[in-house]
Amino acid sequence: MRQLEFMEGGRRWRADLGHGHDLAITLGGDGPQPRFFVDDAVRTAALRIAGFTGSVADGGSCNCAVHEFAPHCHGTHTECVGHVTRQSNLLPTLTPAPLALALVVTIDPEQLRSVPDTRGRVSADDDQVISRAGLASAAEPMAHIPWTALVIRTLPNDEHKQGKHYTGPCPAPYFTVDAMQWLVARGVVSLVVDLPSLDRGDDGGELAAHRCYWGLAPGSTDAATAGRGTALVTELAYVPDEVRDGLYLLDLQVAAFAADAAPSRPVLYPVTEARP
Repeated sequence: MRQLEFMEGGRRWRADLGHGHDLAITLGGDGPQPRFFVDDAVRTAALRIAGFTGSVADGGSCNCAVHEFAPHCHGTHTECVGHVTRQSNLLPTLTPAPLALALVVTIDPEQLRSVPDTRGRVSADDDQVISRAGLASAAEPMAHIPWTALVIRTLPNDEHKQGKHYTGPCPAPYFTVDAMQWLVARGVVSLVVDLPSLDRGDDGGELAAHRCYWGLAPGSTDAATAGRGTALVTELAYVPDEVRDGLYLLDLQVAAFAADAAPSRPVLYPVTEARP
């Protein structure tokens, strides 16, 4: 199958399945790997048990490795409302995720001092943030299109993002609550970002942008009260420059982990409107 036609918002669209763009950063391996909140990269070792060695290079009959990683901290991952609630193992009930019409936008983060917004408990004037105005401006050319997924590429967008170690209290841009309120009002139910978190690395434990996205009151830890408890967030993706801003079909592939987050693979297919 090379093409797929579908209906969204009462309009017919055509996706080019022959030119998919994989936004996932490879998890594990010997090369540089992104990590957030932890010092160690993904650990991989051959399984060794009862005389068996899971390494052909070491004389074993087959390769069988053990991998140690934290989905939230290592590589591209998708998370659900269980990330901030007492009910943590909700992701398998929300996936597989349906295909979605997605908009890709590029955002140049701003300094917090220049953004009119209610600050969190912990912040600094020179924090880099994604603002309501920045989001609205980037999405404005496609504001009339009924997309329900949003993919955000932040600048600068060099390839070092694929192996960056995010350290410190504010190691990357984050969303203001005002920006997240705009996104929620727009009806986005699948958000893909190239950032390690929607919130500041050290925000005093508020996770205000996360809670706003899932429709939770400040400080709430009960998933049953979430107004948007089925929405998904994908973090630590990488959007290559070859993927131009515009419309795509998002195929969000998520591992079947009984947890609040799991490694994932967001794939984009170019979309055009199919004229009668």
